[in-house]
Amino acid sequence: MVLTKNELVASLKNEVRILLHLAGKIDKAKLDYRPTPRQRSILELVQYLAIMAPAHIAAIKGGDFSRPGMISVWRPAETAAKSMNFEQAVDAIEQQSERFDQIFSDWSQADLRSEVDMFGHRVTRGELLVNLVLSGFAAYRMQLFCYLKCCGREELNTVNLWMGTDAAASAS
Repeated sequence: MVLTKNELVASLKNEVRILLHLAGKIDKAKLDYRPTPRQRSILELVQYLAIMAPAHIAAIKGGDFSRPGMISVWRPAETAAKSMNFEQAVDAIEQQSERFDQIFSDWSQADLRSEVDMFGHRVTRGELLVNLVLSGFAAYRMQLFCYLKCCGREELNTVNLWMGTDAAASAS
């Protein structure tokens, strides 16, 4: 395993921290912004991020990627997310960080190395956690960052996106 369980949990928590930093930059007047009619709005993206990791982790742990198995995990989470307002969705994202320790407390390295069948492919749970959840966080935070930039947040830069902090003011 490239990452230990503790490193994986720390990386997931860091992603949540960065997401919360970016969510704090959202102008609530722009929650309905969407680049094109068929893309998620800012609110819909934040709602999705409220459930993306927990739902994927539950599916990975359960190991059932059949259509009925995924529907049983995803649909209730999706329904709950769609009913959240902005503040509730951000709060749900924040709670994920606290839940990661609990979620992974009973996972062993052997559990992370165990294989599941995902849509006809044998993969390890650890690989899915990295490729679906950790990479998903990185992808969706980039999307949120781009939405923010499109909404006029010109001051945001690489430090906001990758470090989850504001850049230090330059001395003039």
